[in-house]
Amino acid sequence: MDYFTALKEIKQKKIQPIYLLYGTESYFIQNIVQHIKKGVAQTDDQNVSLYDLEEIPIEEVITDAETYPFFSERKLVIADHPVFLKAQPDKLAFEHNVETLETYIKQPVDYSTLILIAPYEKLDERKKIVKQLKKEVTFVECNAIKEYEITKWIEHLSKNLNIHIETDAYAVIERESSTNLFLLQNEMEKMALYVGENGVVTEQIAETLISKNLNSSAIRLVDAVIEQDLKKALSIYHDLIKMKEEPIAFIGLLAFQFRMLLRVKLLKNKGYGQQQLQ
Repeated sequence: MDYFTALKEIKQKKIQPIYLLYGTESYFIQNIVQHIKKGVAQTDDQNVSLYDLEEIPIEEVITDAETYPFFSERKLVIADHPVFLKAQPDKLAFEHNVETLETYIKQPVDYSTLILIAPYEKLDERKKIVKQLKKEVTFVECNAIKEYEITKWIEHLSKNLNIHIETDAYAVIERESSTNLFLLQNEMEKMALYVGENGVVTEQIAETLISKNLNSSAIRLVDAVIEQDLKKALSIYHDLIKMKEEPIAFIGLLAFQFRMLLRVKLLKNKGYGQQQLQ
């Protein structure tokens, strides 16, 4: 199940007894956990348990899930880092009794919601427990987005924030935010606060408000120098200084880029000369 499908069901109060959130995108994982927490009826902090499976064995987590909640009809149990799902589990001071989880999956209690968070790039598909989880629980993929999906996310977040993004502003936002969804959301919220509800984000507003990314700023500095745009180059220079970057590093970067440009030009001229001789 993908992130949007899972979130839609959760918002409709269709809370499942067991979730496995798998992937390295913490933005997706945290959003789903927060919505499940809101959706579990009458759940408060007293009935939310957090476990790190690098420190606590899975059998203790299952015991908690099977224990009836106090002062509420339901409880939420969250277990992070199920290392026993990886191909090469981390060495721990104890062993997980995975059979306890296998048994619980077959017949979970109706007063607890168990969330297993596996922030890994891969799971060991050969393991019995992984196959069982994928087959019998709500398995939600939380993988990092691709670069070509950034535009879709800007549209999604701008819609949620009730703001309009001008076409030229999209390039600025994409350039500085990359595929970091937490960073993207923070920047979008900052711009929404500035322009207000139903406001319009222009290229100038985006350039002014968005925190500069080191890599993109360095590349833009090189471009500004090549274009002989002193005002632009100085503006980017001051941004890099604010980011605690050493000026000597800029000189090295510029020298490297110009060496590359010179090399390309020489190769191009050499190729042209060879064509002339032919």
